Order: sequence, then structure tokens, then C-alpha cells
Amino acid sequence: MGAAFEVIRDPLWDNVTLDPGAVRLLDTPALQRLRYVRQLGHAFLVYPGATHSRFEHALGAFHLTQRALAALESRGELEAVAPHDRRAVVLAALLHDIGHYPFSHALEEAGFPSHEAQGAARLVEPGLRQGLEEEGGPGLAAEIGALIRGRSESPLQGLISGTLDLDKIDYLCRDSRMCGVPYGTVDVDRLLASLTVVEGRDGGARREIGVQEKGASALESLLFAKYQMYRNVYWHHAVRSATCMFKRAARAAVRRGSFTAAGIAELTDDAFMQLLVAQDPTPLSASVRTRRLHKRALDLPASEVTADPEPWISEDPDLSERVEDALAAEAGLAGGELLLDFPARSDMLAVDLPLRLRDGSVERLTGEGRAGHLGLPRIAAELYRSARRLRVFVARPPAAPLDGVAALLEMPAAEVSERLDSGAPLLPRVP
Repeated sequence: MGAAFEVIRDPLWDNVTLDPGAVRLLDTPALQRLRYVRQLGHAFLVYPGATHSRFEHALGAFHLTQRALAALESRGELEAVAPHDRRAVVLAALLHDIGHYPFSHALEEAGFPSHEAQGAARLVEPGLRQGLEEEGGPGLAAEIGALIRGRSESPLQGLISGTLDLDKIDYLCRDSRMCGVPYGTVDVDRLLASLTVVEGRDGGARREIGVQEKGASALESLLFAKYQMYRNVYWHHAVRSATCMFKRAARAAVRRGSFTAAGIAELTDDAFMQLLVAQDPTPLSASVRTRRLHKRALDLPASEVTADPEPWISEDPDLSERVEDALAAEAGLAGGELLLDFPARSDMLAVDLPLRLRDGSVERLTGEGRAGHLGLPRIAAELYRSARRLRVFVARPPAAPLDGVAALLEMPAAEVSERLDSGAPLLPRVP
């Protein structure tokens, strides 16, 4: 007997209706694994309700995509979009997180390949491949992979990856609800009602998702919700401490040959944590498991750090780890007992999409905003700086002050490496 329509109760969107094709895909191991991968990684150590999963989020993104397409179709805006493209974007929303590692984005910060690349690679697994071929032939998996990676030429790409992607709308609303905080408020109905399909850049033939002028304020609510959630939830100091400890333990496990990045991407949160604790010769993994987190020895707002920090602190985990160990030695601590954190998300408030004005003309909303329509992007850099903090987490009190750490962020990677290679101190000598 074939699959039938199913209705799933969701605490955020009420009823989520799945058609038979989506039900078949939902029952594959790749999607069922997401039931056991938390959406917010270690945030549950601070917000006990933050145990919601990537599975719930996938259902929410699927639901919102259906709603967005229904709104566009009701206004006749999908007449030039092939049914095949519409189906691909709906299934891409359902499948967009199948490549996610355990514990959210922590391992991508640690230098692992992107979860989008892992997800696109998983689409050829037998269960998924068969289901997708039945849905749209042998080329559908590749089309969905391109959508997931943000590389599709589909006019609906912006629903999966972009300023207004539905993934973002779901996770902000869901995360704020489950954490019990009021920061993720988004005018979802207005946003969906304001979506439009317009001609591409410079009047080109390629069409893309944009927003009508009436939706500008709702778009601003989305951007501000994102800023508030990063500042108050995603980058909370205890969440970041646990994340840094976990990253360090996971990287060490890969170096020992206990795991590969691809192998970890097959695991769930609890399965990976259990294996990590069993094999970790240091106390890091067990300390995360029991919430014995490193404490802050230094906590500076980005306004007290150089306005133009060198990128190695967030982009070169190998060098950052060498710096951590050198600083630990100078502070009388062991390797792994001092961890640096200066999280980066330069596109946090990025805007790049078409705006259809009331007279039918189209302009582009960018980081410069548009006078009278979107003011927040023009102060995005300042908001981003106010969300970021430079922190040094330690397992026990250091024997030396760490005030000089901020100055390291002004030092190019080559200079930092040279100091490390020569054994020169990274911190100023205290008389």
C-alpha cells in the first residue's frame, strides 16, 4: 500500500501536511537521524527548553515553503516557473539539513566541510535516490543539491538560501519559542504575503525571489530578530564555552584517527558524545557532558577590540589552537585549559534582494539599504559589533593576566606563526 497524506502537529505552525512523496522521503534514515540532532547544539545547557531537533525544523521549513508557493501562485507569479522547479524547492526545504553534523554549527567552525556540501553528497544514498527519482527523475537529486548549496539557477533559489530564505524564518521563530525568549519575533504572515518573483539583476532574463515594498518593515523585523538571537542566545557566554570545549575535543578525536568528518556527519548528538567521552584522554568531553564549563578569564565587547581583526581567529582553527596552547603555557595552564572565542558571522544582517515598489519598478536592497524603506542595514556593522565579544575561557584561574590577548587580533597570521615557531611570548611580560 503506497504512502498517503499525513498531518503532523507542530507546536509552532500547528498542522504540517505532507504529501505522499514527502512522506516517503521523511521515512528515510537520512531524515529520521535529524530527530536526534538538536537544532541549537549546546544551547540546552543554558536554555533547558532548547532540545528541539533538526527534524522539527525541516518540517517547519517544508511547511513555510508550501505556504510561500501558495501565496505566489494565488497572485499568478508562478506561471513562468515550471512545476518541476516548484517541487524541487519544496523538497529542498525538507532535505536542506540532512548533512548537518551533531551539535549544530560547531564542527563547521572547527574547520569541517560545510553541512550543505555533506547534505548534497547524501542525496545519492539508496533510499533518498530512489525516492527522488520517483518524484522527478534522475536529475532531481542534483537540482536539490544545487538549491541546498545556494548554486541553483532556479528563480525560487531565494526561498532556500538568501536574505528571505524560509529556513531562517523557521529557525528564528522556533528557537525563540523553545528557548522561552521574546527576541525572535518575526511578522511571518506579512513576509509571506509580500514575496514576489521579479526579473534578475540588471534586467536579466533570470528571475528571482524579491519582496514587495509593503513587506519592508516585516523584513526589518526578521533582520533585527536575527541580531537579537545571536546576541542573547546563540552567542551566550556559556553556550560559547561549551561549544569551544566540544570543538577542541572533536578536533583532537579526528587527529587521533578515532573519527572522520564524514563519519561524524552520520552520527546523532548523543551517539557522538558517548563515543567522544569514552575515547577522550582529556577531561574536556566529560566536562561538557556534565556541564563543568570553562569560565571567562577575559570578556571584551568588540568595541574594545581592533575594528579590523585579523581573520585567523575565526577562519584558521589550526592556528587558533596553537595560539591557545601557547597562551595556556604562558598562563600556567595545560593544553586545552585555555580556549579563545571571537565568533564571526559577517553576513548576520546582510541584505541583497530585489524590492518591488508600489509603482511596479524594481530596485535592489543591499547593505546600503534604501532611503525610506530599510534603515537597519545601514547600521548593520555597528549591530554586528555589539553582538560580538572576545572571550578567553579557562578551566582554572590563570597564573598571568590575559589583557594582552586583544592585541593578538591585530597581528597577521604569518606574524603569529613566526612567534609561535620561534617560541617568542604572545603576551607582554609583566614586570
